[in-house]
Amino acid sequence: MSFRPPHSFKASPETGFNVLEYELASERADALGRHGRKVEAALAALAAWKSEQPGGIDREALVDKASDAVWAFFIQREICGLRNSRDVISRYGIPNEVLARLGAVRK
Repeated sequence: MSFRPPHSFKASPETGFNVLEYELASERADALGRHGRKVEAALAALAAWKSEQPGGIDREALVDKASDAVWAFFIQREICGLRNSRDVISRYGIPNEVLARLGAVRK
């Protein structure tokens, strides 16, 4: 025996629910892109760090910033239903020292 829902429950493209789903998917994709750009910027700043820089930027602060950006990116990916992070780690070239600090709470 099979179950067939009534015609009144069939999804049509012009219902409010489908419009809302489209908007939510659009926002999730936009947020994923923003987080990806933050990860790229944080990793580029970490890669560009040199110990003899005149500004005296602390490398540990750059690693912390990169780990926070990567952590937020991973969470956003999971919200979008993307559970496997291995491809992201290799694509962005995320260093092990950043991965080791994911989710760490600093005081």
